[in-house]
Amino acid sequence: MQYIVRFGKRLAVLLPGLAIAIFSYYQIFPTLDKRLNGVVAFLITYILAAYVLIPALTRLVSIFVRHKHLPVYSVTPDGYASDPVNVGIIGTRKQMIRAMRNAGWEVADDHSLANIWREVISSLLRVPYPAAPMSNLYLLGRKQDIGFEIQISDRWWHRHHVRFWATDYDREGQLTADSIHWIPRKNKRVPNDDEQRYLWLGAASKDVGLALIKHNAQLTHMIHPDTDAERDLIVDHLEIDGATHCATLTLAKPYRLNNRAWSGYLQTDGKLKIVEL
Repeated sequence: MQYIVRFGKRLAVLLPGLAIAIFSYYQIFPTLDKRLNGVVAFLITYILAAYVLIPALTRLVSIFVRHKHLPVYSVTPDGYASDPVNVGIIGTRKQMIRAMRNAGWEVADDHSLANIWREVISSLLRVPYPAAPMSNLYLLGRKQDIGFEIQISDRWWHRHHVRFWATDYDREGQLTADSIHWIPRKNKRVPNDDEQRYLWLGAASKDVGLALIKHNAQLTHMIHPDTDAERDLIVDHLEIDGATHCATLTLAKPYRLNNRAWSGYLQTDGKLKIVEL
């Protein structure tokens, strides 16, 4: 029964994608091909289908289908499982930025067109871009509030990175998964309030190269399977800077997660380690 349900969910993502691919082939491409060079027309059609139409459709579905439990892993814009939720930081936004920078982490630039273009140029010219923008991942329909990264200098396309989402939590009693509360909000960003302490839920992982996405042929980063090592790296860095390890929560049993990259998978012990600044 679990296999049938999982197959049905994947089919529900695949069929709209096929419909958009057919629509693009018979409608968008012929229209562009009449006005542009064939290669340019194909490239624009591919970008529209893979990077705009398919992700937009699956994001639309997530607006109406929402989960209320504490997420075990983040998801991509088109709904595929991605980096496990494995680290948490209690503190204000300003405290977290200062602590992470003291540990050698850079705040990732916004995922804007200008910054993406800068990342492409830096990659072609082999010029370091330590604050390169990250792709957006989602928890309960909300993209990350902030991301940090460390570029691994001896290996291009390799970097440590972590995305954080602000949550609230019960200040009294023992910290558990049930005492962590999602923050519903309309603003795109959490206010930069020096007095407001959040529990920043994080998904830490390590890029180790490039790969193709199975269902839409986009380029993406290949993630190292051992996400627990990335979690422990962040905890160790922050404890050296004076943070206190205050809780280790078990969100799930140890599991292996096939992600959307060809031959890619992630594995984790299912634990969330939380430090307080």
